[in-house]
Amino acid sequence: MTISLVVGIDAGATATRVAVHTLDGARVGYARAGAGNPTAHGLNKAVAAITGALREALSGHDGSRVVASLAGVAGHVEQMAPDLAKAWADLGIPSAPRLTGDVEIAYTAGTPAPDGSLLLSGTGAVASAIRSYRLHRIADGLGWLLGDKGSGFWIGRAAAQHTAAAFDVPSTPASGGLADLVVTHFLGDWRGATARETDDRFVRLIQGDHMRLAELAPLVSRAAADGDPAALAITRRAAEHLASTVRRIHVSGPVVLAGSVLTNDGPVREHVLDLLAGEQVRTAGDAAGAAAWLAARDHLPEDRAKEAHAAFTSPA
Repeated sequence: MTISLVVGIDAGATATRVAVHTLDGARVGYARAGAGNPTAHGLNKAVAAITGALREALSGHDGSRVVASLAGVAGHVEQMAPDLAKAWADLGIPSAPRLTGDVEIAYTAGTPAPDGSLLLSGTGAVASAIRSYRLHRIADGLGWLLGDKGSGFWIGRAAAQHTAAAFDVPSTPASGGLADLVVTHFLGDWRGATARETDDRFVRLIQGDHMRLAELAPLVSRAAADGDPAALAITRRAAEHLASTVRRIHVSGPVVLAGSVLTNDGPVREHVLDLLAGEQVRTAGDAAGAAAWLAARDHLPEDRAKEAHAAFTSPA
């Protein structure tokens, strides 16, 4: 007996994941590759990442058994469609993938409900209202310079601002706590002859590569767990920003938490859960599996699709 397969793709700005499932949700293939975001990394690189991961995930399976596939692409562009269609055909898959955004599959990774909201905080931050598994409204997601409040970058920048201020006055050098963790992360054991010399070097490193600020978010969580007042204040403000953002667009249904800041245990997640008490809060699972589930929905009765959701979205 021939078993039908579905393929789901989560093509993000830092990594691409491809999941192959049977229609009942059993995972039979999974692969990871580099960034699949065509806007940030170019069309050729994105297509190559997706194609390579798909080939690996399908290893040992006949492409002709794939009855549906869906690709959730960060910053997706329709120009990808012809290249992906060719890649699918080269692998013997009868039909090209359906394209959607990464927001939709991030939401679906947390719930089978067609309507609800997504609150995502990773390097960036965004809240989205979802209707019938489609993006309906969006709040924030404005990028590190103008928005993304409560994101890993925002948290890291707040930590860097605190650190720069702590080392700014030579007569009262920072010692211990969040500021020391941050400076050590960038400078190791090196310290200048004065606090100001240390501060100047730290600031130059930040200005030279500002995207490294997101690396500091885990240090803030660590310092908050140790009771550092500055870290506790930063995590509370981050959670307040995130809760405020999602409340701007949320109407009904579940709120799905996604992104590393909100899916990993830590003070920001704890504060957000407290602030969203009373809502149906869910945590996103595997987004590639969610894309595969969306692809499978057209081939399953509604009740069977809902029952299979957990199998599709369980962590890889």
